[in-house]
Order: sequence, then structure tokens, then C-alpha cells
Amino acid sequence: MAEGIASEYTHTSVANWTRRGMQPRWPVPQHICTALAERLGRAVSLADIGMESAQSDRVTGLAFPRDQRRALTEAASYWSNVNRRNFLAATSFAASAFSEPVTRWLVSPTEPMRPSPGVTALGRAHIEELRTAANSARMWDSRFGGALWKSHSITEYLDERVTPLLRARYSERDGRELFSVTAEMARLAGWTAFDAGQHQAAQRHYIQALRLAKAAGDIHLGSYILATMAMQALMRGFASQAIDMAQGAYERVPAADPRVLGFAKLIEARAHARDGDVRAACACLATAEQLEERGRAEGVGERPWIDFFTRQRIVTDATEIFRDLERPKSAFAWHALGAMPGDAFARSRGIRLSVLATVHAQQGNLDAALPLGQESLQLFSRLQTARGLDYIKIFTSALHPWRRERSVMTYMSQVKALTSSLPS
Repeated sequence: MAEGIASEYTHTSVANWTRRGMQPRWPVPQHICTALAERLGRAVSLADIGMESAQSDRVTGLAFPRDQRRALTEAASYWSNVNRRNFLAATSFAASAFSEPVTRWLVSPTEPMRPSPGVTALGRAHIEELRTAANSARMWDSRFGGALWKSHSITEYLDERVTPLLRARYSERDGRELFSVTAEMARLAGWTAFDAGQHQAAQRHYIQALRLAKAAGDIHLGSYILATMAMQALMRGFASQAIDMAQGAYERVPAADPRVLGFAKLIEARAHARDGDVRAACACLATAEQLEERGRAEGVGERPWIDFFTRQRIVTDATEIFRDLERPKSAFAWHALGAMPGDAFARSRGIRLSVLATVHAQQGNLDAALPLGQESLQLFSRLQTARGLDYIKIFTSALHPWRRERSVMTYMSQVKALTSSLPS
């Protein structure tokens, strides 16, 4: 083709498009329009061939409108579409899509409240309901991960329950609280999608969450969401962009909750470790420790979504940081400072086990590494978490020197079985 993209389709493909409502991956719909236009001698649009959603799906949820009312419309539009089976099927995660949202948030993380034109009045009971729902979703995700069916109900709740409330009439105080708790729920939706390996959906949830945090004037939540976005960029292989985003989350709002700032520094430390910068990783880790201590001294505030940032969390991430830096002794030293997560927190336990397994492999100790890797794999298999595969892949890379060992070959076949069992 003129675009330099090789493709091959059959009469079955055409039947799928014309009779069954299926659509090929983007940019094939645009190329179909071009081919038909050349044949017919006139312009042909995506709407003419019934594939207009192919283009809209590519951009829905990625916008970060300057206007507050348009921002609410964008979020509602994304939530109404995200549960469709074929939505985002032809898109992928792109770190560059974070550029505009991050820039606009850094320019101004807050904004004035616009009057609401709604007829139905928003009450305090509505706010409390949303807080209860957010707390419940957070606890479920912490214990069981984001790939299980209940976690997906968050997007349905945002569409069916929260969207009408965004169109209600509310005071400035109630409106800001509404936007804040909605931003947290959107972040949770992003986190569960991220855990399930649906990175394109997670990215859009995070962007909408950051925009709602700005509408709420909630600098604490905005900084936290940006740090979470940095973590996604890091886990997708964009360490440099993750460093920039984590630094922005830390530098832009110095008055934020110290635990929020500490989390941003922790993510920055992890990104530096992936980049192989020992000095920068250790400096950021030390700052995260200091901020966690300061936050603990100030006492727990009214931000339950950051309560996870404790000494235990720092120990867990520090173990991972020194795994990435390939410093096994330091990794084991950090691991000894905190207890292994219990069975009630299966995902966290699986992650720590896989990290320790990799560290043992780095030391050349297969006998210690493989049982930990097998236990980790069992937990990730039960949870059906795609994010667990990221950790398993790092471990399997460390097993390369023993790739001919029968026990390792058996383990690799089990990893392959898990990979094939997860939703695409």
C-alpha cells in the first residue's frame, strides 16, 4: 500500500465488516476509504462505510479540555463507551498521549468552579454514597487485584451512577467534593484496568481522573494521580518520561500531603533504577523515607487513598529498586526490614515473591529462586492479573543461564499457560 503498511484480507474479512459489524484495526478503515474514493472518483468518509467509531475510539478519553463543562462531557463520553467489547480494540498505550494532560495540569493544577446548570440537586447523601463506593472498590482491589469481575463494575458505576450526578445542581463546596471523589474513582478504574493489562483503557481513565482533580482544586489527589501515571509509563518501558512526570508531581505542589510527595519520589526512585542510575535512585528513595516519616508524625488525614504509603510500602519498593539495579545484597537487606505481605493481600505477596526469586537468580541460586517463582506464579494464576506477568517476565529473564534445566523448562511451560489464559 502507499502508506507502506503490509496487510492481507479475504472475503471472510469483508463479510465480517459488512454483515457482522466488525471493524479492522486502525488505520485500515482510513485506507478502505482511500481505496473506495479512488475507485468511485469521490471522497468517502468513515461514516459512509459505517466505521466512524474507529476514529472516535482512538481519541475518546485522551482529551484534557481547558473548559470545565467540556471536561465533564469528555469524561462521561469515555465512561459510556469503555465497557463496549470492541472499544479500544485497535489502540495501544502511547506515552506521548500523556504530554498534553500533564502539561496543562502542571501549568495550573486548580481552577475556578463553574456554575452548574443542572435541575436535580446534589445532596450530601450522594457524596457519602460515592465515598463509600470508592472505599469499597479500593479495599477490593488491594486484596484481590484488578482483573477480577467486581473491579470492572467501577466503570459501570461511573457511567450509570456518577455521570448523572455530574449534571446535577450543586454548591461550590459540594461540586468540588463531587469532582474529587469522582477523580479518585476514575483513578481506581485506571488502576484496575492497568492491573488487568488493559493499558490503553487505564491511560484514558488516568487522564480523566487528573482533569477531574483539577476541577476539584485537589492538589493532593492531582499529584497522586500524576505519580500513578508515571508508574504506568515506567511499567510500559518509558523510564525517562516517568522520571519527568514523577518530578512534576513532586515539584509542582510542594504544599501537598507529605505522603503524596513521598509516593512521587518513590516512583521517581523506581524509574531511576530502571534507568540504571544508582545515585539518583538512592537519593529519591531517601527523600521518600523522610516524607513518609513526616507524614506519619503529622498523623493520618482525610485522604484514605494514600494510607497505603507506609514504611512497609517503601520496603517493598526498595527491594524492587535494588533488584533492578542488580544489587542482590541491598535487595535482601531491604526485604529483611519488613514482613512479607499476608495471604489476604495476594497480589502484593505475589509481587514480592517474584522480586525475591529474581534476586536469588541474580546471585546464581536457582534452588532458592525457583520455588519462590512457582509460588508467585500460582498466586498470579489465581488472580488472573496481567500485571503479574511483568514481574514473571523479569524473573524468567534471570533464569536464562538455566534455560536447559528440566525444572526451568517446566516452569516456563507453566508461564506460557498463564499467558495464554489471560484476556488479550
